Amino acid sequence: MKIFIVIISIVVGLFLLFQIYTVMSINKTETQAYKLIQKEKNFEIRYYPAATMAMITSSSKSYRDLGSSGFGKLAKYIFGGNNEKKQIAMTSPVHMDIGETNSTMAFVLPAVYNQNTLPKPNDSSIDIITSEPEYVAVIQFGGFANNERIDEHKTRLENNLIDKGISFYGNFRYLGYNPPYQLLGRRNEVIVALHENNFSEK
Repeated sequence: MKIFIVIISIVVGLFLLFQIYTVMSINKTETQAYKLIQKEKNFEIRYYPAATMAMITSSSKSYRDLGSSGFGKLAKYIFGGNNEKKQIAMTSPVHMDIGETNSTMAFVLPAVYNQNTLPKPNDSSIDIITSEPEYVAVIQFGGFANNERIDEHKTRLENNLIDKGISFYGNFRYLGYNPPYQLLGRRNEVIVALHENNFSEK
């Protein structure tokens, strides 16, 4: 029994050390730049400048289907699946726009790159794009994301914006910041684009 307890303690200790290491590694990962414009009780408003992204378009209509079909393709591109066999650093967040007809998933690429300096994907279904600058409203939640939790926070954000008289447009989108093996300190966000005349920059 004592040996069993010792083994379990070692396994648990190693698991916790791995999770702590994972959190520390993620904290060092380049994150898409933005400017905080306004902080509310339940959400915030940000300004995102243009960013270079690798994006796939899919017929998937759920978080799980889009993630399973798109992540591997995009990961293969940054891990050398390109005409230069070049390794490109992973950044955060991963963008997912789940629509009724078409959906997209995109990796934000490191800020040192632009469309002219990036290698060409071997997979022709991957597009290298530059996003439009935009103001967005953002609501954050922890734990693991799924369709139900994303929809729940979409509704919360929508109600908060309506209560504040802030108009929005386009799809509500999901931003994911963590690898699936990270259990501690997970960060998820739902965002939606805002018209600039809703607020004044502070």
